[in-house]
Amino acid sequence: MEVGKTRTRWPGPTYSRVVPGASGRVLVVDDNKVIRQLIRVNLELEGLEVVTAADGAECLDVVHQVRPDVVTLDVVMPRLDGLRTAARLRADPRTRDVPLAIVSACSQHEVESGLEVGIDAFLPKPFEPGELVGMVRELIERERRGGRQGGGSGADGDGAQVATADQPAVP
Repeated sequence: MEVGKTRTRWPGPTYSRVVPGASGRVLVVDDNKVIRQLIRVNLELEGLEVVTAADGAECLDVVHQVRPDVVTLDVVMPRLDGLRTAARLRADPRTRDVPLAIVSACSQHEVESGLEVGIDAFLPKPFEPGELVGMVRELIERERRGGRQGGGSGADGDGAQVATADQPAVP
């Protein structure tokens, strides 16, 4: 797991520390280290705290300590892929309402499967940094306004598709 620029595993309580000035916490899950760093840097530049995991199994190991406002998931990862990770997060009462976004090159089948397990937004790779930041901010704001059922516009204005209960997103 990466926190900032170092790769360290700390005991549980350290993950839940509050970072002064952070406007939200994002758990970024991708098996590609370069993509994790790209996403992390872009979100940190916008004042968000970012914790990373290399696959779905690592995500499930740390999500309860991190307590993220949003989780971004790649689809194809070793050990546990993004869709199965999302299904497990939705099945857990402690994480069922955390906004989930797929950041991946998805097929139509993967989009449909993602909607079935409760993915809130899709951002296709390659993406523009503004699209990523806009999508994450929209999901954080939606959660703060009242959770997953609390509506949303369907698109964040920067090209990322944000699903709502009434209007699924299609990249």
